[in-house]
Amino acid sequence: MTPSERALHRVLTLTWGFYLLGALYVVGPVLGWSLAGFALFSLYFSPLMRADMRASAPPLTVNVWFVCMFGMLVVLWIGHVDYQLGTGKTIKSSIGWAKGWALFPLFLFVGAVLRIRPEVIVRAQCVLGVQTLVILPLLLIAPFIGLPEKLFTSPLRAVGGPGPEYFSVYFYTVDPADGSFRWQFWTPWSPFAGLIGVIMTLCAIEEKHPVWRTIGVVAGLAIVILCKSRMGLIGIIVGVGVPRLLPLILRSWTWMAMGTISTAMVVAGTWAMTTIAESWQAFKDLRANSTRVRDTLQSIAKERWWTEAPWFGHGSVEPGAHVTEHMLIGTHHTWFGLLFVKGLVGLLMFAIPVVLTALMMMRLCIVSERGRLPLGLLLGMMLFSFGENLEVLVYMLWPALIIIGSALMPERQMSAHTARMVRTANVSVVS
Repeated sequence: MTPSERALHRVLTLTWGFYLLGALYVVGPVLGWSLAGFALFSLYFSPLMRADMRASAPPLTVNVWFVCMFGMLVVLWIGHVDYQLGTGKTIKSSIGWAKGWALFPLFLFVGAVLRIRPEVIVRAQCVLGVQTLVILPLLLIAPFIGLPEKLFTSPLRAVGGPGPEYFSVYFYTVDPADGSFRWQFWTPWSPFAGLIGVIMTLCAIEEKHPVWRTIGVVAGLAIVILCKSRMGLIGIIVGVGVPRLLPLILRSWTWMAMGTISTAMVVAGTWAMTTIAESWQAFKDLRANSTRVRDTLQSIAKERWWTEAPWFGHGSVEPGAHVTEHMLIGTHHTWFGLLFVKGLVGLLMFAIPVVLTALMMMRLCIVSERGRLPLGLLLGMMLFSFGENLEVLVYMLWPALIIIGSALMPERQMSAHTARMVRTANVSVVS
């Protein structure tokens, strides 16, 4: 491994250790900014570095991400000026931007410029899966032997953050709706653990070694099931299925099959639509109280965005009423959150690079198996964007972003191993 790959591998495999210190919220931004700085250094001094460490110029898509995320910061400042939120809150929100939205282009930049091999992240995810399976028995028996839900809150909370849950260590949580137990592993809350499980599962499926692959898949599925994330189950199906079905559009029999299905839908269309609607409603009813709160938050955010601040938003989330169980307005949904906090301009600043990246990943997936994993990871994150605010959780999404960033680069002309062989051969010839 190159030094960058070794650092990423080490940090990912130390996830449980950082979590027990309450340090994950600190580690993510530090990793992103420090490696981005090293990537800039490598880009400038690339001709002087050994072949397997030479940086590549960032692709256009990564540059678009940088421009749009800086635009997000400008929109944030405009919103704060419009609502006179004060200099102190503006500075605090700008620091939050550096630990949130800014990490999207930074990790994509690291993956692309430093040419991080996805295999390194994939293997590290499987190692993390082993650790998770070892710790899992303690987590499962914790509520039955009298252990507390929350172990402690780390003193690192003093560095600042969205809330104490980002620095707290939990054995388990109790669902207030029905009193059942849920496990959130190393995430701030249980639903988000579903996306972590999806990322681990999708990565493990691409692992070449059968033992590591089995361990990673089992650990990822365990996380999704025990956190009771509905979106996590859908994310695995979509993340695995769509990238493998997409290349079929190049085959003629696919179009004939689609024609047959379309003809059948003319006859059975009403029945199919009714069945889908009933299934979706049943899916939402699995956690009816959670669905109600999320729908209420979205309705309030949409209404207040449209009537009060359509272009640049309110500049910040706001406390919710009893009807939303005091959840903050502008949370629990990336897109409605963007509309409420940063308005239509802020939403476009995120939608444009997301759509461009999705198109690039779809194109790559159609022509090469190299695109399956990054497309699956991107689809998983986009699914969760309809139930989570990705910007406050991006510090845990860096493995997926680095793999996507690596895929944005053209096929590497030579691997690190080949580069070393060529260098050694050249030295021998000169000698």
